Amino acid sequence: MRSMTGFGRSKYENEGREYIIEIKSVNHKYNDISIKLPRNISYLEEKVKKELGAYITRGKIDVFISFINNSKIGKDIKINTELAETYIKELSEVCNKTGIIDNINIMDIAKMPDVLVIQSNEDEEIIWKEIKSTLQIALYSFMQMREMEGEKLKSDFEKRAQKISEKIEEVYNFSTGLVDDYIVKLKDKIKEALNVAVLDENRIAQEIVIYADKCSIEEEITRLKSHISQFLELIKQKDSIGRKLDFLLQEMNRETNTIGSKANCLEITNLVVDIKTELENIREQVQNIE
Repeated sequence: MRSMTGFGRSKYENEGREYIIEIKSVNHKYNDISIKLPRNISYLEEKVKKELGAYITRGKIDVFISFINNSKIGKDIKINTELAETYIKELSEVCNKTGIIDNINIMDIAKMPDVLVIQSNEDEEIIWKEIKSTLQIALYSFMQMREMEGEKLKSDFEKRAQKISEKIEEVYNFSTGLVDDYIVKLKDKIKEALNVAVLDENRIAQEIVIYADKCSIEEEITRLKSHISQFLELIKQKDSIGRKLDFLLQEMNRETNTIGSKANCLEITNLVVDIKTELENIREQVQNIE
């Protein structure tokens, strides 16, 4: 199980070429990958995105790639001779007209705009190979952090699921005595209201059946236990499970609400509040699961 929060960084140098890659992510409903590349290698964006997509299925991912080429490889220096001659001609005319001493040298001309042009002729295959290698190192660090965070969340989920299971058992124990308590209270109320010693047992039996059917929470408890078992199995998987967990928690909340509304018992109501509190704590953390 992986968290959607992570960070990875790597640096690589070879023959004067330097790469730095940083990957960071936060939780998001979908897989949103944003890549910032230097302009001269922007053509590699789709390749980088495809490489990331093989490992990341969900989250807001920001990738920053810097590339500095200090080597001679892939660079051609061209001198715009015609433009240089034009600069010299125009400057010489100014000197003649103004009487300024003509001390124009080649270094002055070279500094003029567009006289020296550096043309990039980098080998795309070499650049991609080196970026991919650097990206893999950053990804390893990034995924390792996500998995470590995921393991912490998994441990917390297991503890909270255990608490919920214990609360459900308490709810079940209280629910088994609800009908018996109702029978006693019903008979006492009838005797008090009618002021009679002998009661109509058939009528009481009908009322008990109606009440028992109305307040029965056995089905809800069974489904809730089943959902908890599914939840514990899901968090053992290595796939993207965030959405599945979120859906399962909605179902668990629904069953818990039904139990609270059907069981006319203060003790069960208090236990339902405890269960809902644990479910809400899990739900908040599930939002950060890939």
